[in-house]
Amino acid sequence: MITKYFSDFSETQLDQYRQLGDLYREWNEKINVISRKDIDALYERHVLHSLSIAAEFDFIDGLDIIDIGTGGGFPGVPLAIFFPHIQFHLVDSIGKKLKVIDAICSELRIRNVSTQHIRAEQIKDRKFDFAVSRAVAPLKDLWTWSRPLLKKEHRMEDRKNGLICLKGGDLAEEVSASGLKPFAKPIDQIFSEEFFRDKFIIYVPNK
Repeated sequence: MITKYFSDFSETQLDQYRQLGDLYREWNEKINVISRKDIDALYERHVLHSLSIAAEFDFIDGLDIIDIGTGGGFPGVPLAIFFPHIQFHLVDSIGKKLKVIDAICSELRIRNVSTQHIRAEQIKDRKFDFAVSRAVAPLKDLWTWSRPLLKKEHRMEDRKNGLICLKGGDLAEEVSASGLKPFAKPIDQIFSEEFFRDKFIIYVPNK
């Protein structure tokens, strides 16, 4: 499914993506990090969904990206495989989920992922180029948490540092409550599967 939309992968990357399914199934039997009904649709509902960010943002090498409330490692782990020369810091308030991520990244030799058992708003000593997140909290909260963590200098010519989150449904009320004017990209304009209808990439640049 991934190669339906992306083709420029090394054999290492392809092998890492191939093994994700079996590893998540194995770990999900021990620690429930993905809903039972979603595990059989892992590549569509989790991996490809995460990679919609890669389809829209051509990140340059050397960036630092934080994944807020990463859960089982999405979108951070698929993005880390896609962008092996970018550092991804995955944080979550539930430590057992991070143990799964650590084990999977160790098994697949994914070297550009670090994890931290912490809430994003508690991080005081690090700055990042971008924050990513998926269905964790309302946009207003995500921006409140992520903005203090963003570097002021912009390293990409075409994109300012900012928050990139994956959301679904009618977002009008949520966006209005946030007081922000984010950019919204319908994911069904990127991927044709029915699952992606009414799902969006939301981008809030740090001006």
